[in-house]
Amino acid sequence: MKKPFLTLGAVAVVLGMWLMGTYNGLVGLGQQVDGQWAQVETQYQRRFDLVPNLVESTKGFLTQEKEVFSNIAEARQGYAGAGTANEKVAATNEMESALSRLLVIVENYPELKSNQTVQDLMVELAGTENRISVERKRYNDTVKGYNIKVKTFPTMMVANMFGYAEKPYFESIEAAETAPAVNLNLND
Repeated sequence: MKKPFLTLGAVAVVLGMWLMGTYNGLVGLGQQVDGQWAQVETQYQRRFDLVPNLVESTKGFLTQEKEVFSNIAEARQGYAGAGTANEKVAATNEMESALSRLLVIVENYPELKSNQTVQDLMVELAGTENRISVERKRYNDTVKGYNIKVKTFPTMMVANMFGYAEKPYFESIEAAETAPAVNLNLND
């Protein structure tokens, strides 16, 4: 009579340990995704910190380009007010669009290209854009691992039980594969 209870108890212990291990694994993966998103945001913040300096350095030369400056300011405000990752991505996409227009404008003004402050800021900005690209890729790689875990059996049962759902990938804006025609070689 004791044997069935012992067997049932052993199965319950093993099942409980598996459930706990699976749950803890999901928590860890979720934290990795959140941590990697924080790295993306750090690079976005670096960009948002650099852009006003670039704008201020070019304003004196480009008084007729007020719309671009206005768009950049609006994108910064949109990012500051964004609450979710998707809202932040949308705000950074707006910043990328305005920044692309600013870079094209800078290319069209030789006196800006020869300004050392503008040159230095452009180099910093180019480095930041590379960092953003790397962090976005790392984020998507981390999300992929998490999503695979959340969607595969039997882990998906635990994920559903505790409210773990798929995380969104970072996706570029439409037509992002067409880079603006910008020459960052400021020595021309």
